Parts: sequence; C-alpha cells; structure tokens
Amino acid sequence: MTRTVLTYGTFDLFHIGHLNILKRLKEKGDHLIVGVSTDEFNAIKGKKPIVPYHQRAEIVRSIRYVDEVVPEDNWAQKREDIAKYNVDVFGIGDDWQGKFDDLEDNVEVIYLPRTSGISTTEMKRVLSAFDERHVTELKKTLDSLSQIVRELS
Repeated sequence: MTRTVLTYGTFDLFHIGHLNILKRLKEKGDHLIVGVSTDEFNAIKGKKPIVPYHQRAEIVRSIRYVDEVVPEDNWAQKREDIAKYNVDVFGIGDDWQGKFDDLEDNVEVIYLPRTSGISTTEMKRVLSAFDERHVTELKKTLDSLSQIVRELS
C-alpha cells in the first residue's frame, strides 16, 4: 500500500533548507506531492517571490525526492488535495507549528524542524542590501584593488 505525503511551499531562492525538508518528507512515505504556491497566491499571502512560479515549480519537480508537483492557488486547497490524492501525511516546516492541526481529522500532520542558519527571508534581506549604490561602491573598491595588484606585479 502506497503512503502518500503532501506538503506546500513557495520554494523561492531554493536552498539547502528546502532540500532537507523535501528529503525528510520523502522518508515519511512512498509518494511525495509538493504544492508550489503560485505567484497569485503568494500575492494574497503578502509575499513577492523573486523566481517566477513556473521556474520554482520546475526546480522542485527536478528534485529526486519529489514525485509530483501541483500548483497551490488557495488556502482551502490543502483539505481538497488531501482527499483528491488520498494523502496519508501532511508535512510542513515547524514555523507553521499548530496552524494545520485542524487537518488531523483526515490525515497525520507533522511539523519538521527548519534547517538552522538558512532561510529565504534572510537571503532576501541580505540581497536587498545590494542596491545600485552599494554595487557601484563595490565595483570601485574592486577596481582599486585590481589597480594595486597590477602595480605590485
């Protein structure tokens, strides 16, 4: 009997934390379905992904632990997909702890710990520091360093 696991996420700026959660979820069953949040649904959630939906979905689809990718369009979809795909386990990161306990009437709900030291939010925060002015300053510094190296050579 196949044990089906379902999860959802935006998976923007795919990183080792995303890979770790998908790997751990695959260990909970035989068939892993991943709902990737569409750009439109992310807008409703107040998120603005850097990578467009079709690219994020293709990245997730290419991960060996993932058996199927579906678009996530709305909050109610979780309960609908659990029934549609005959899901046994719903898993998600523990940053959502307690938010999906209401699904336990139909499915086992598990919250997995996040990978420490990495998050898409933090990556975006760091990247946002590289505005045009900072990039120009970095280029000037690199040009100066290059000049010094040439003079020393």
